[in-house]
Amino acid sequence: MAGRVQGKVALITGAARGQGRAHAVRLAQEGADIIAVDVAAPLPSVAYDSATPEELAETAAAVEKLDRRIVTARLDVRDLDALKAAVDDGVAELGRLDVVVANAGICVPRSWDEVTPKIFDDTISTNVTGVWNTVMAGAPHLVTAGGGSVIIISSAAGLKVQPFMVPYTTSKWAVRGMSKAFAAELGRHHIRVNTVHPTGVNTPMGTGDMQAVLGKAIGDYPRLAPMFTNLLPVDITEPEDVADTVLFLASDESKYITAHEIAPDAGVTEF
Repeated sequence: MAGRVQGKVALITGAARGQGRAHAVRLAQEGADIIAVDVAAPLPSVAYDSATPEELAETAAAVEKLDRRIVTARLDVRDLDALKAAVDDGVAELGRLDVVVANAGICVPRSWDEVTPKIFDDTISTNVTGVWNTVMAGAPHLVTAGGGSVIIISSAAGLKVQPFMVPYTTSKWAVRGMSKAFAAELGRHHIRVNTVHPTGVNTPMGTGDMQAVLGKAIGDYPRLAPMFTNLLPVDITEPEDVADTVLFLASDESKYITAHEIAPDAGVTEF
């Protein structure tokens, strides 16, 4: 089925690379125009490489290659005023907004006793406040459009505990609850709100010192390592696998699905 989101406009945060870029490209392949935002600058507290302006430009080029329109903006999702301005500008240029994909987030693995107040604050402000800001910036435009879909990217860590990630796990459970709360109130406007819970995804989040930091934490308490094991015989999934789920939730195929958790998680949350 082609054109599954034909004529729709989607806002995607964290769109410079990884899952965000995959969502932008997949939705564009099926007919959507895109408002793509990313900080495209050093991220707080993280051990992996941060996105760059060049990567955001590459996302724009990939969407335009599909003959779809795209508006980009560089901003921190923790800045509500900047986010609202970017979304308003994007809607003014593209004409409407139908889909919100709150994808931007950070992950800072540490043993519980190595988590600093800054790491905790950075994670919660980005992964929770940033998601709230995204919905607050986008939902009024969905109301104007007469309905739409809000898709919040959580994690397997938002369905089951993942060790060595207390702030991250806390944030991903929080946005799961946030999604249900928004779904309850926005339903009157024919707006659906759901969360997506992937297992490990092959993105730049695994670059830099990320694997070494996580490996150290696991090495200090290897008994918990099996908690990261998928039921399916795959160690990691690809961003495009998650993007297929996002496309389903963005399309009318999911028109009666709201306040749910959709888990392209290779079974990790059942083990």
